[in-house]
Amino acid sequence: MDWQDHIVTDPKIAGGKPVVAGTRVPVQVILGSLAGGDSIEAVCEGYGVSRDDVLAALAYAAEALAHANVYLVPG
Repeated sequence: MDWQDHIVTDPKIAGGKPVVAGTRVPVQVILGSLAGGDSIEAVCEGYGVSRDDVLAALAYAAEALAHANVYLVPG
């Protein structure tokens, strides 16, 4: 899966946040829906995206996290 075929950024769309190509659906919304328990099929139907778009959003997030430094703050 080459997420770059499905996920784009454009400063004029969603403030430059990554979205599904050809839509205004942010990757963040797709991930949030999945995290909230929605199935891939429900996300596709609810936002008008394809299964490959959803999988690309997951691949994008995985790659973005691989390059991020995350620090836990004791609370």
